[in-house]
Amino acid sequence: MRGFLVGMARHTKVAVMVISDSVSLLLALWLALSLRYGVLWVPTTAREALCFVAAAVSGVVAFSVAGLYRWMVRYVSAQTLLVIFKALLVSALILATAILLLRADLPRSTPILYALIATILVAGSRFLAQRLLREKDEGQRIPVLIYGAGSTGHQIGLALHRGNTYQPVAYVDDNPAMHGMTAYGLRVYPSRELPRLVEEYGVQEILLALPSLSNSRRREILLSLDPLSIKVRTVPRMQDIVAGKVSADEIQDVDPADLLGRDPVPPRPDLLGATITGKTVLVTGAGGSIGSELCRQIVGLSPRCLILFEISEFALYAIESELRAQGEGGGPRLIPLLGSAQNEILLQDVMERFAVDTVFHAAAYKHVPLVEHNVIEGVRNNVFGTRAAARAAVAAGVSTFVLISTDKAVRPTNIMGASKRLAELVLQAMAGASRTRFCMVRFGNVLGSSGSVVPLFRDQIRRGGPLTVTHPDIIRYFMTIPEAAQLVIQAAAMAEGGDVFLLDMGEPVRIAELAKRMIHLMGYHERTPEFPDGEIEIVYTGLRPGEKLYEELLVGEAAMPTGHPRIMRAMESSLAAGELDVVLQQLDQFCAARNVKEIHVCFEKLRIGFVSAGNSDHLSNSTQRPDGRVTRLA
Repeated sequence: MRGFLVGMARHTKVAVMVISDSVSLLLALWLALSLRYGVLWVPTTAREALCFVAAAVSGVVAFSVAGLYRWMVRYVSAQTLLVIFKALLVSALILATAILLLRADLPRSTPILYALIATILVAGSRFLAQRLLREKDEGQRIPVLIYGAGSTGHQIGLALHRGNTYQPVAYVDDNPAMHGMTAYGLRVYPSRELPRLVEEYGVQEILLALPSLSNSRRREILLSLDPLSIKVRTVPRMQDIVAGKVSADEIQDVDPADLLGRDPVPPRPDLLGATITGKTVLVTGAGGSIGSELCRQIVGLSPRCLILFEISEFALYAIESELRAQGEGGGPRLIPLLGSAQNEILLQDVMERFAVDTVFHAAAYKHVPLVEHNVIEGVRNNVFGTRAAARAAVAAGVSTFVLISTDKAVRPTNIMGASKRLAELVLQAMAGASRTRFCMVRFGNVLGSSGSVVPLFRDQIRRGGPLTVTHPDIIRYFMTIPEAAQLVIQAAAMAEGGDVFLLDMGEPVRIAELAKRMIHLMGYHERTPEFPDGEIEIVYTGLRPGEKLYEELLVGEAAMPTGHPRIMRAMESSLAAGELDVVLQQLDQFCAARNVKEIHVCFEKLRIGFVSAGNSDHLSNSTQRPDGRVTRLA
């Protein structure tokens, strides 16, 4: 039956609906009169018969004018019922007029009864047709369980009932008051019955319909679902729904950020706008992971002008297009500029021409293995690029200069980290000799950035594995890109000159455990010697050149609190300007001579804890602290 109905031409379907509606309208009027008289009523005069014609014709015309015949029957809803009722009120009015004009001997209550009965018959025929059109073998639909029986869960349940892909089988909710209740024919169960429900209904996916849940509670739920090895999907967060970025019934894969469980700390408005609102702001590396997020948040803080400085043409085009679409013709002035952060003359010209107030220096090479294989370019960009930008800022009279640093700058075992530590020392030395307030913001890995393990793992899982992890015990700190950018902006407002700010990265994450949880939450099993039938294998590839088992944020042992609970100020020693100039001059000469070995030696002599990657014995020993502890910020 379903195949026959679906295969009909559109005009044939409309004709069938018109005939069905005509019959329903005639039947409705006959039933109305029969109920009114209490007997099976039969028309006895031509005037009464004409009233039947008036009801059928007026009803079909009203449906046509209301656009009812343009609606797809398989998607009828409560809104359709409302349209039908309104159209039938018009038809009832026409029927009442016809009874008066024809002087038919019919009760005055007839049009009212007719409208009510006709609504039931016409709407019922459409819901029946919907059922037939969407009739499908239940075995071909994916059985899913909805976690969350609130308004969002009900919206998801209704959307799934209308579709042909998923078959919702039950709700699960942690609210005891909802247990045992039903919604759209589905019962609400407590979460403790999840294992039984999964087995009983053959659940293949769990939909997490809890958009307003706190991050910590969301993490608890995800960890409780981990042993089930069922694919977990989720609806967007409430802030994304409110912002209009997505709809509440848009189903997404679980964001690994949910596994962090970090509840956001409300930003301080006075800190957010201090270096941005009403000012001209320049962001170097504006198309990168951190730089682009800084630009997104800066635009929302009403700067006078935002300069997007980027060496990659495509990255610059992408972020400018996004920001212009976000502003929809309004917002601050956007100036996209192509150029290298090593070009001091260009940067000074830009800063002077546009009277830049604040610089966020995010341009850097940050991928550890790539910088290890491209030492000279890494040093030139990270060290001399930072110095060029800082010099330009001083010459142009910039008020605040913020360097985006990294936890890999602490006791570095790779050139990327060593170059970022030297960049910090450059700014600390310049801070005491200029009116520009220099500060550095140091933090660890951000989820979703280019080179991050999270998108890598997701792609590897989708390709069927294996997942590549460097070491079973490797540990990293993670935070989301938006949180990192927001904290960077607030830290900039607290700068006094030469400050090194540290962002609280939360609890450490064991990369191997993250990989296992991502496998489970995407609905697969890990392949191990004990479980050879698993779909995804984890392969340990060994530490890469310059890579440590853990990362730190502190060079020393002390960090002072600030006015923000997740921003600390480090108390660290720096180098005198004269000593630093000698180091930079030597590095410049070695880069010009392309002498990578001497560059390593130069960093070793700098007393920043750097151990050359060329010394394998030192490198292997430096990946683990003697006491086995992982340094973190409380």
